[in-house]
Amino acid sequence: MKLWFAPMEGITDSIYRRVHAECFGGVEKYYMPFVSPSSHLCFTSRQTRELDPAENAGIDAIPQVLTRDAAQFMWMAEALGEAGYHEINLNLGCPFGTVTAKGKGSGFLRDPAALRVFLDEIFSHASIPISVKTRIGFESEREWPPLKELLCAYPFSALIIHPRTRAQFYRGQPHEEALQADFGQQNVVWNGDLFTKADYEARKTDLPQLDTFMLGRGMIANPALAREIRGGDRLCPKELYRFHERLLAAYMSRWPQNAVLGHMHEIMRYMLDCFEESPHARRLIRKAKTLDDYRNAVDLLFEQGRFRASPGFRPFD
Repeated sequence: MKLWFAPMEGITDSIYRRVHAECFGGVEKYYMPFVSPSSHLCFTSRQTRELDPAENAGIDAIPQVLTRDAAQFMWMAEALGEAGYHEINLNLGCPFGTVTAKGKGSGFLRDPAALRVFLDEIFSHASIPISVKTRIGFESEREWPPLKELLCAYPFSALIIHPRTRAQFYRGQPHEEALQADFGQQNVVWNGDLFTKADYEARKTDLPQLDTFMLGRGMIANPALAREIRGGDRLCPKELYRFHERLLAAYMSRWPQNAVLGHMHEIMRYMLDCFEESPHARRLIRKAKTLDDYRNAVDLLFEQGRFRASPGFRPFD
């Protein structure tokens, strides 16, 4: 059984990956939030920092690329291969309108003819293994059979499937039946709605042919989820607090206060699901405008909040 950490834009940056690996681990691979190459074929300073192998020392970090331009993809694959990366991931799953409007991410799924041309080009010049993270269609799950056939025609190192359409976004039930088909020799990976150990066990029971699962929102809410799935101890408040403090210190050492505060708010939005309702502390965390106010609110939560017996992500309203 293999567990991989999904890329989550705005959260799982190099600092988060490194601190998570040090505090919890339990995953074989950390997939990076997507990088979108520019027409000038150069990295921004932020991308250079995130992709610096030194930033990911000691962990298996996989860069993800968001583009519909084959030349841009091939340039990035070559550059990342030269930097020492052994895999590059193609993003065909991002559902956000700013991405899909440009025909990227899951927006690329609307144009299978162009996608085929793109895949022909990148695989004819592939310098390192290519994996893909995809949805099962743009508007309807009925798009999946021909899309699956298209993807299975290429030697992806992994076919990571979030079994929802772009139209579903993250709503409704995933289409489990999409992964029950014959994929030939493809290495198929489930991604989506693995929020607890029980969720994993249910998927594993229904899809016994799969041996690799990708964890995303469930792992942000409960960073010990992979350990629990492997039979280890459940998350406890003390180690979650220690993880939070190490993250906060790492961000404070590098970023300005307003950037740290915004980032920690986003992470805490998920980790609050480890606690029963604590309206006062939650309100103080949400309204905190300074790091001092934020830390005081978090301390109050850990002092007075009741930890859930089974912490796990609960979809946002």
